[in-house]
Amino acid sequence: MLKQYFNIKFLIILIIILIFSVVGYSGYIKDDKVEQNEQTKTVNIVYVEWDSEVASSHVIKAVIEDELGYNCKLLSVPLTALWESVATGDQDATVAAWLPSLQKEQQETYKNQVVNLGPHLETTQMGLVVPDYVPIDSIEELNKFSNKFDNKIIGIDPNAGIMEKTEKVMKNYNLNNEFELITGSDSTMTTILKNAIEEKRWVVVTGWTPHWKFAKWDLKYLDDPKNIYGKQEKIYTIVREGLV
Repeated sequence: MLKQYFNIKFLIILIIILIFSVVGYSGYIKDDKVEQNEQTKTVNIVYVEWDSEVASSHVIKAVIEDELGYNCKLLSVPLTALWESVATGDQDATVAAWLPSLQKEQQETYKNQVVNLGPHLETTQMGLVVPDYVPIDSIEELNKFSNKFDNKIIGIDPNAGIMEKTEKVMKNYNLNNEFELITGSDSTMTTILKNAIEEKRWVVVTGWTPHWKFAKWDLKYLDDPKNIYGKQEKIYTIVREGLV
């Protein structure tokens, strides 16, 4: 299933680049942080507590430790600290950078303090998601059935880019009078979704691909005729300056 979500070959190549940059080729090592990592032989990876990013970060950790024999430490942080921790050198890398729009603000702030190694996943999607048994197909239909959804759109952490997009969706589709956008976490969102599906209740959540919920349940994206969620995002690998 992971192969459906991530470009594993690219990630493994990236891991090798990271490892040799940190512990293998002193001719390319310029800063104190790398010299410290040379001694500890540890790669520090930071991620956001979204299931897709948890999975990709643990794939890297497993390959680093099981196949390459080095230590790898993972650190979960809020989105607000993701780029900053790499930019300041506290962490070596992240594979959780959604661009060009979802983390545009962070990129603009820290782009001169980090190195972008390019995308490792290019087929993403985001939008509002409902169980397949819910008989509507478009965001435009939501207001007609707001009571069926308990007047709630279930979101994730408030700083996530998809939440900002959803706020714009609610404004442009005039959903604000009928719906409340509920903040929480990825885990909370999937728990609410799970419970609703088990009881065959109507529920609408913020969704994105890759995410394991699409493999577990029959779900569908609601059409977005105004294209507010926009084009597909790509997920990039960002590393600190001096690492490569």
